[in-house]
Amino acid sequence: MDNKHLEDWLRDAHAMEKQAEKMLKSQASRLEHYPALQRRIEEHVTETQNQSIKLEQCLSLLGSDASAMKDMGGQLSAFGQAVGGMMAEDEVVKGGLASYAFEHFEIASYKAIIKASEMASQPEIAHLCNEILQEEIAMADWLSQNLNDTTRTFLERDSENLRAKT
Repeated sequence: MDNKHLEDWLRDAHAMEKQAEKMLKSQASRLEHYPALQRRIEEHVTETQNQSIKLEQCLSLLGSDASAMKDMGGQLSAFGQAVGGMMAEDEVVKGGLASYAFEHFEIASYKAIIKASEMASQPEIAHLCNEILQEEIAMADWLSQNLNDTTRTFLERDSENLRAKT
């Protein structure tokens, strides 16, 4: 099997992780009233940085290097701007929704890459991407489990702010 698609998808995933890192850092910097969410996002920034390194290792196994990385930033920039630009008063809730959706986009991407790796007889790439997949699943699960609390906290804070203004 030709590794062309696998290599392209790994490059896309690397660009995706670089975009995710920017989005997560931006989001975390604005969550001082949501310490658990802020802490988990900061943890995921570190995971994301390590995922980029693993993807560079995968590309290296295929004889490619970081200088050949495909810039998928344009494709993801609209999504990133949507998340990063959510400076509305309900940003924390909308950011949670967008982050949850983005995690599932990443999960689907890694599932496709793992299958392509298996079909290309690249078990080390499949293994590294499965490690990344597990981190993305864990983050999506965390976001899902905490969305109710984040929403409740936001609504309580918003209600307090409204009362304070009157």
